Amino acid sequence: MTELNRRNTTILLLILWSITPLIWQLYTSFCSPEALISPFENIAKRWTLDNYRQVFQADPPFWRYLVNSSLVGIYTTFITLLISIPAAYSLVKLPRRIANVSKLVLTSVALFPYVLLFLALLEFARSLNLGNNLLALSIPYSGLSLPLAILLISSAIKDLPADLEEAAKIDGLNLWQRFRWILVPLIAPACASTAIIVFLFSWNEYPIALTWISKDELLTLPVAIARLAGSSVYSVPYGAYAAATVIGSIPLIIIMIIFQKQIVSGLTQGAVKG
Repeated sequence: MTELNRRNTTILLLILWSITPLIWQLYTSFCSPEALISPFENIAKRWTLDNYRQVFQADPPFWRYLVNSSLVGIYTTFITLLISIPAAYSLVKLPRRIANVSKLVLTSVALFPYVLLFLALLEFARSLNLGNNLLALSIPYSGLSLPLAILLISSAIKDLPADLEEAAKIDGLNLWQRFRWILVPLIAPACASTAIIVFLFSWNEYPIALTWISKDELLTLPVAIARLAGSSVYSVPYGAYAAATVIGSIPLIIIMIIFQKQIVSGLTQGAVKG
């Protein structure tokens, strides 16, 4: 086997390893309960659309949960980028020793398991009456996303030529104009990849959303999926869970397809220097 064939085989195996859970989830969403219990029997009763009917007949409507998660993701992404871009710029302009210490602190905070802050965040929401508010839910999400967002964007800003800003100063551009016309367009790929990471985190987050939101019409997607009920206390609606996750994944897949170029460009920005 040549080196090229070996490389192609490895890539194919990695692709199969990555998409197998997705295929299995899609398969499960169309399976009847009998087929899930006895996968090699009941061939005639294997396929069904009842799982999707159960999801779409939920009360409140399932699309409301998609809208709620989308709104929380948009709020969180906007707030995070609004704060992280100027913070990253300030981090790059700090003296090297202070900047290194700041990056170490940000890295430590980004790696800190936020579940340990669960009780503190719950008391924070209770004291300020922030429960059952989608905009308020974006506050802890933004705070948890900021360290990683600042690190990613500061890395992109650091890779920009220093002479570029000096030339803009000579041309008479003030700080806001340099931000608006030079800095932001150049780091747009990094901002896009950061925005996707922040959006995915807010879309998938469960513990905080579970405690901050109690009204059924305001539930986010992960909490709503977890509340899908079976026909009895002892039955687990695996098919309905699978159908709900398939539907909930569609918006994310669309976003990834649309912004694929920006995401890849942002993640690889600064990886190669000439």
